[in-house]
Amino acid sequence: MNVIAALLIAVAQAPVAPLPPVAPKPAIVLPPADWSALPTLRYRRPIATTPEVSSFVRDEIASGRCTAGIRSATGSLLSIDLALLVTPTGEVRRIIPRAIDCPTVEQYARGLVSRQTRDNVDAGGLAADTWFRTTITFTWTG
Repeated sequence: MNVIAALLIAVAQAPVAPLPPVAPKPAIVLPPADWSALPTLRYRRPIATTPEVSSFVRDEIASGRCTAGIRSATGSLLSIDLALLVTPTGEVRRIIPRAIDCPTVEQYARGLVSRQTRDNVDAGGLAADTWFRTTITFTWTG
């Protein structure tokens, strides 16, 4: 018992190293509320949406999990706007899809744009991080 008491006293009297300072969390940067004023994102290489890319969206709408699609005489389509925060070097720091009450399609579009913008953004001599907008349109027959 004396050994345990001695250890407890030794631990209690041991000098405590100060904790390292905690870096403040960076502020979350959001796009402006009015996306219509954002410049359109410029790609170095053109982007094409293939029928295979649209099949996920078609299936989400067919299953009833998403009701945002529009039917026309030639087929169906769904467009989604996205805001992108781009650095002066052309790196995309954030992608925010506009809410269309269909989270799976919103995140799917975000992932597609993330892949399409990798080493493909024309930053055009930006002086600071800047918000841009882009639209991805999914089309399918039926």
